Amino acid sequence: MNLTQKETAFLNDFKTQEQLCIDKYTKYSTEACSSCLKNLFSTLAKAEQTHLDTINQILGGTAPQVKAAPSATGAVCNDNACYCDSQSQKIDKMLCQDMLAMEKHVSGVYNTGVFEFSDPLLRDALSHIQKEEQNHGEQLYSYMAANGMY
Repeated sequence: MNLTQKETAFLNDFKTQEQLCIDKYTKYSTEACSSCLKNLFSTLAKAEQTHLDTINQILGGTAPQVKAAPSATGAVCNDNACYCDSQSQKIDKMLCQDMLAMEKHVSGVYNTGVFEFSDPLLRDALSHIQKEEQNHGEQLYSYMAANGMY
């Protein structure tokens, strides 16, 4: 697989964005007050790792095997009852807002990048990742909405 200089630059940018998501989700999973939110952040960190692995695979010259990343399952956790003080809910709200903004940004980066790739397999793989990033945003929004944060 021969990548253009522009495609390589986009992939390196995707790699940086994915690593930042992994680092933030991992950090926030330890800082969140809600156990449900801790689990959501941990699950999303694993999904971002799958994305990073795909990007590294492409950079290594191998066509990616697109597979679904781990995702949060089940009903949205309503933790309103577990927030015994407004400060803990305020902390979790800030973490969620930061990650929702991050997911919006990353999805936008992928949206632009998809158009810069000529190989249909790579376009499909990157489009798949973008769809999963949108899903991460939806999961964060759903948690926030269920817990009076949005």
